[in-house]
Amino acid sequence: MTDRRRARWTRVAHPANGLVLLLGLAGCAQRTPPRLLGTLEWDRVGVAAEVSEPILDIVVAEGDAVRAGDPILHLDPRRTDAQLAQAEADRRRAEAALAELRHGTRIETIDAARATLSGAESTQSNARHERDRLAEIRRRGLIAQADLDNAETALRTATAQASAARANLAELLNGTRIEDIEQAEAALASAQANVEHLQLSRARLDVRAPRDGRVDALPFKKGDQVPLGATLVSLLAGDAPYARLYVPASQRAGLDRGMHCRVRVEGVAATFEATIRSLRSDPAFTPYYALSGDDASRLAYRAELLLDGEAAKKLPAGLPAQASCAAAPEAAR
Repeated sequence: MTDRRRARWTRVAHPANGLVLLLGLAGCAQRTPPRLLGTLEWDRVGVAAEVSEPILDIVVAEGDAVRAGDPILHLDPRRTDAQLAQAEADRRRAEAALAELRHGTRIETIDAARATLSGAESTQSNARHERDRLAEIRRRGLIAQADLDNAETALRTATAQASAARANLAELLNGTRIEDIEQAEAALASAQANVEHLQLSRARLDVRAPRDGRVDALPFKKGDQVPLGATLVSLLAGDAPYARLYVPASQRAGLDRGMHCRVRVEGVAATFEATIRSLRSDPAFTPYYALSGDDASRLAYRAELLLDGEAAKKLPAGLPAQASCAAAPEAAR
């Protein structure tokens, strides 16, 4: 070894110089932004079947872009159409009943009730005369007691019929009670609500996109009998994907919403700029891919980073992602 090389090695190997080198490396390590691990995700929107009906037609295919309100598939509406027709008939009947109560009794009905009362009173009068006549004959001993009893029964029956006809006429003349009108109004409201419910169910048989997005999955085929509550279509919604990452507890204090980060996605050479849009305050379960060394026993907090740029809009969901975020100056100090 030459004298010059020996002197250089001596300077590097000197304890003081080694300490300076270690402190420099430690400083670089402290300035290195933390790396967060997670996956790339899209907002998923699922549309569930509200009735169990066969699929008549599927308008779109998996991977198609759709706008909010675009048709996706159609379910068989015949059963719901029949129920809706019955509900509309019940509503019309309730409307007619309420109108009848509000208009009051027709004059022809009142005249018929008066005629019924007049006939009942005539029958009562004849029954009374017949009872009186038989009572006089009974006092002479010319008829049996049973004949007089039959006459008494006929009089009581005629009197009761006359009283009923008189009460019926009084009810018609007094008009409709407010309680009857309120009951009819409630019945009409119930029938109207049932019609609106079935109309909404009928509209839901024509499944439409609830948001702008891309069709991710169509679990059923044309002709399938869809179970109640099954997912008919799954959409990837939103303008761009986001990175769902897990922040170790040791790094949680240095991060906050709105901070800028750089995200790398597995299999993509480009690095994406991102912004933290949400950061949980409660710890979440730490996924297996975020556990390493001492971090395995620490809490983790779920964060969502929204990716910027047109290229990010074409990324699929589920790819592994990692991000580095620079701590805010206030947190660093």
